[in-house]
Amino acid sequence: MSVPAAFAPLVENAVFRGLWVASLAANMAMWMHDVAAAWLMTSLTTNPALVALVSTASALPVFVLGIPSGALADIVDRRRFFAVTQVWVSVTAVALVVLVASGALSAPLLLLLTFANGMALAMRWPVFAAVVPQVVTREHLPQALALNGISMNLSRVAGPMVAGALLATLGADAVFALNAAAAVLSFALILRWKSTPRTSTLPGERFVGAVRVGLTFARQSPRLKVILLRIFLFFVQVSALSSLLPLVARGLHGGGPGTFTLMLSALGIGAIVAALMFPRWRARFDRDRFVHIGTLVHAAFTSLVVAVPEIWVALPAMLVVGMAWMSVANSLNIAAQVAMPDWVRARGMAIYQTALMGGATAGSLLWGQVAGWIGVTATVWAAAGFALAVLLLTRRLTVEGGRDIDFSPVTTPRSLPEPRVPVANDDGPVMVTIEYQVDPARAAEFAEVMQRTRRARLRQGALSWGLFRDVAEPGRYIEYFVDETWIEHLRRLERFTAFDAELRQLRLAFHTGRAPPLVRRYVGDAHMAPAEAPPVH
Repeated sequence: MSVPAAFAPLVENAVFRGLWVASLAANMAMWMHDVAAAWLMTSLTTNPALVALVSTASALPVFVLGIPSGALADIVDRRRFFAVTQVWVSVTAVALVVLVASGALSAPLLLLLTFANGMALAMRWPVFAAVVPQVVTREHLPQALALNGISMNLSRVAGPMVAGALLATLGADAVFALNAAAAVLSFALILRWKSTPRTSTLPGERFVGAVRVGLTFARQSPRLKVILLRIFLFFVQVSALSSLLPLVARGLHGGGPGTFTLMLSALGIGAIVAALMFPRWRARFDRDRFVHIGTLVHAAFTSLVVAVPEIWVALPAMLVVGMAWMSVANSLNIAAQVAMPDWVRARGMAIYQTALMGGATAGSLLWGQVAGWIGVTATVWAAAGFALAVLLLTRRLTVEGGRDIDFSPVTTPRSLPEPRVPVANDDGPVMVTIEYQVDPARAAEFAEVMQRTRRARLRQGALSWGLFRDVAEPGRYIEYFVDETWIEHLRRLERFTAFDAELRQLRLAFHTGRAPPLVRRYVGDAHMAPAEAPPVH
C-alpha cells in the first residue's frame, strides 16, 4: 500500500470528513486549554506535584465519568450529545478568561476548571469512537483510526504553537478565548452532521442496565481485557514525560515557553509521520510487534530527552517519541474497536478510554510524587525501567489474538415465538433452557464450546449462565441463562452477530438428536414471594 492510501477515508467519505474536521476543532480546543493550563500552573506554583496534577485533573474526569458517558452515548441521540460537550467547553473557557483577566485565578481553581474541561472530553470521546466504525467500511477502519490520530496530533502541533505564541504575546486569557471560539466552531460543524436514526423497534435501554451490560461485556471478553491492561500500563509509563514536560522544558539550556511548545510540536509531528506510514508498516508487522517495539523505543528516547539537556537533542528525540506513542496507541485502539460489536461500542470504547486515562491519572500522581523525591531526570529514567519490567512480565499476552472476530449484525436465526400468556416488557427475570443430546465421547470438546458460549451469552447481557448434565441419561445436557426482563431478552436476541451465528453452528454440530435442541422460555411469577434463604450455620 502507498502512503496516500492513508487518506482514503478522508477523501472518499464525506460524512467521515465532516466529523473529522469537527473532531480536529474540538481537539484544538482541548490542547490549547491543556498547554495554557500547564504553563500557567508553573507561574502559580513551583511544586512539581501541583504541576503534574494539571494532567491528572484533565484525565481524571474520563476515568471517573467515562463509562457512564459511554452508556449515555449508546442510548441517546449521539449528535446532540456530541454538540452539548462543546457548549460545556465554551462555558469553561469563558470562565477562565474572566478569572485570568481579573487576576483572581489560583492553583486550586485552575485545577478545578481543568477538571471541568476534562468532563467534556469524557463525554465526547466515546461518541466519536462509536460513530467512526459506522461511517467507514471495515477495510478502511485502520486508516480512519489513524486519521483520527492525525487529527489529535495536528491539534497537538497547532494547538501548542498557537497557545505558545499567545502566551508569549497576549497572555493566557487570549488562549482561553480562542479555545472558546474553537469549541463554538466544532459545535456548528457537529450540528451539520445528520446522524442515522436507530433502527431498533425496542424501547431504549435504561441507564443503569446499559452500564451493567457494558461492564459485563468487557469482563467476559478475554481479548478486550488484555487490551485494557496494555493501554493502562502503557499510559502509566508515558505519563512520566507528558506530566513533567513543562519542568523538562524549563530544565533545558535556554528553556522557556517556546521550548515547551516546540517539544510538544515535535511530539505531534512524530505521531503524524507514524500515522502516514501505518499502511506500509502494517504489511510487515502485527499489532503485538507495534506494541512491543513502540514501548521500547518510547522508553529509550524519553530517557535521552532528559539525559542531554540540549534543545538540539530533545527535539529529534521527541519526534521519535511521538512516532512510538502513536504506533502503540493506534494499534491498541484498532484492536479494541474490532473486539466489540456496534451495539456496545460506545460503552466499550468508554471503558477503553477509562483504562487509558486511568493509567495517565495514576502515572501523573505516581511520577509527580517520585519527582519530588528524586528529581525529574531520575523519574523519567524510572518510568523507562517500568516499561521494560512490564514488557517482561506480560510478554505472553497478545492483543492480536489470531483472526479478528466478526461482530457484524445478522438476522436472528429464527423468530421468537409469540408468548401464549401475557408478558409485559418489564416482566422478569426470564430463564431460557436449551436441551442438547451429545455423544459422551465428545463431552470434553462440547464443554470447551460451551465455555465460549457462556462468555458470549453474558456479553450479550445475560445475568447468569449454567450447564447441567443428566445423571440418568448419558449425553443429555441442559443449558440455561437468565435475562433481567422480557425486553432485555428481546434486546439480547437483537444483538445476534456473525460470531454468534458461527458459535451456534458449532453447538449444533454436537447435537445428535433427530429434532433441533429444545428451547423453552420461563418468566418469573410476580405473584410468588421470593423463597427465604436457608439459615447459615
